[in-house]
Amino acid sequence: MMKNIAIFCGSNMGSQTIYRDAAEKLATALIQSNINLIYGGASVGLMGVIADTMLQAGGKVIGVIPQALAELEVAHNNLTHLHIVDDMHARKKLMSDLADAFIMLPGGTGSWDEFFEIFTWRKLGFHMKPCGIVNTHHYFDHLIHFLDHSVKEGFLNAANRDLIFIEESPLLLVEKLTSHYLKVPITEIEIPS
Repeated sequence: MMKNIAIFCGSNMGSQTIYRDAAEKLATALIQSNINLIYGGASVGLMGVIADTMLQAGGKVIGVIPQALAELEVAHNNLTHLHIVDDMHARKKLMSDLADAFIMLPGGTGSWDEFFEIFTWRKLGFHMKPCGIVNTHHYFDHLIHFLDHSVKEGFLNAANRDLIFIEESPLLLVEKLTSHYLKVPITEIEIPS
């Protein structure tokens, strides 16, 4: 069974409340599915919203934050557990090890970097964990178009493009990732250490 999903999302709130609502809905979907949150460990932006929503509902929240960001006083101090690591590379590696699947909510360059490195690892077969995007308020429409354009232009294989599950509804995306995870042969699932 899927136990942990890593969420990559903004350290800002975005310009509209619909982004906050999506983070809260994703937290609710995780709680309803009895799935723990793995995330970047910050108390600010959508990161703080999803962590706080999970914690208020009694969920388990595990943060992973680089020392430099923790020192800027953005680390969330009330998590189930907070891992403080040396740098962003160590953060991504530990989040990958802890998670059974990955979701990107709206965010900026940090979220894009984290998600696409994890997706690249999936594409190369370094892990078999499902990856998904919550396309809140059509935030990722241009990115989705670009992925499709990359397939058309021969730089991304269509089968690899299909490894990214995309839904507007956080609940539907969690259901899709869980369903896909259960279909992967157990020998192909990496067990987090």
